[in-house]
Amino acid sequence: MTDQPTRMRGDLGLLSIVLFGLAYMAPAVVTSTFGVIAVTSRGTAPTAYLVATGAMLLTGLSYAKMARIIPSSGSVYTYARRMLDSRVGFLAGWAMLLDYLFLPMVAFLVQAIYLHAQYPSVPEWLWLVINIVLATAVNVIGLKVADKVNKTLLIAVTGCLLVLLVLCVRYGLGHGGGAAAGHALWNSAASVSAVTAAAAVAAYAFLGFDAVSTLSEEAKDPRRTIPRGIVLTVLAGGVIFVTLSFVMQWAHPGGAFADESSAGYAVSTLVGGKNFADVANIVSMLGGFASCVAIQASTSRLMFVMGRDNVLPRPVFGRLHAKLLTPVPNVLIVGAVALLATRLTLADATSFINFGAFLGFTLVNVCVIAHAVRQWRSASRPPLFGFLVLPLAGAAVDVYLITQLGPTATRLGLAWLVLGAVYLAVLTKGFRRPAPELRLGDKEPTAATAP
Repeated sequence: MTDQPTRMRGDLGLLSIVLFGLAYMAPAVVTSTFGVIAVTSRGTAPTAYLVATGAMLLTGLSYAKMARIIPSSGSVYTYARRMLDSRVGFLAGWAMLLDYLFLPMVAFLVQAIYLHAQYPSVPEWLWLVINIVLATAVNVIGLKVADKVNKTLLIAVTGCLLVLLVLCVRYGLGHGGGAAAGHALWNSAASVSAVTAAAAVAAYAFLGFDAVSTLSEEAKDPRRTIPRGIVLTVLAGGVIFVTLSFVMQWAHPGGAFADESSAGYAVSTLVGGKNFADVANIVSMLGGFASCVAIQASTSRLMFVMGRDNVLPRPVFGRLHAKLLTPVPNVLIVGAVALLATRLTLADATSFINFGAFLGFTLVNVCVIAHAVRQWRSASRPPLFGFLVLPLAGAAVDVYLITQLGPTATRLGLAWLVLGAVYLAVLTKGFRRPAPELRLGDKEPTAATAP
């Protein structure tokens, strides 16, 4: 190991970037969340996902703007420290760490739970360890291997989802036809409040599109590739979620299920039989492994940038392997933290995530506005609609999503922020100094002006 390399290898193209984002989001999540969304929206799940797609696209556009302006792997941490203040940047990165550190734990835990349910003879903790070890090995070797793993598994998941789509359409045509299809979008029980409430839940399925921005230093032509990759990831995820939820809602009208948490499996059994449902469940778990790999990769890279800036201890977090050029210590740390899932329930682990995610989303929108204000004060005049109206709308949506979180998640999120503020106070001698930043000369990305 050496701390000499300070930049990662940039050789990922647009397709790899988008597939990484989709793997992180795990497209098959629509089948596991379908029941909850259908119940909350009163049988109009695709409409809820459509609203959620529009809401997430607003923030996705802001991420795309910032990724073009500042192509760095630090994501919202780097954006906030450059556009707002180094101390705000630290707290933004600290908040996102809450999301990024616990997302791998949740992803690995979900894998272990479903694998144990399918193969109960193997203990849940052993499935957890197996998944963590395999994903960690892939990420230590590097993103080229992770990219190949993601593409292979996504092909399998996509094929399975396409079969489910065809089966649902065939079943829907034979049971209700066009009338039932129309009711999947809107029905007499639906309401605007029910759909927006369901959209707030459905928005969680998009968590991960922002992780694309952490690959800026490993992408070809990042100022062009990363913004396109972010927007395409949101759009592709939206198309998948809306389309699949539509045909599933068509096959099973309304929001009444014996168990809403397993409604996706029930629909698969309804349209394709138990054998198909079992195979689809296995393939979904393979897709879940791809998501584990992607989540662990992006988390380790955010930690690397914060370590490189000496916000986290640089000797540990800011190191790259001399030959692999991967942040090996961070990959191992993320894997070790994920092992804590053996002591937590799924509900406990997921309660930490969303507060940090939506707070980070809000700050990205604020960063776009801050950049525009700087440009307006100079000779440049960025478009008012794209650099003020859209990010304001995105920030409003993200704040609304925060208000939809439960009290436990809010309390834990605020407690995490207080802990970060105390650490920052020590780091900056009572906030009198800027948060530390490593200057890399010509290699450090510079901010581009808005068009």
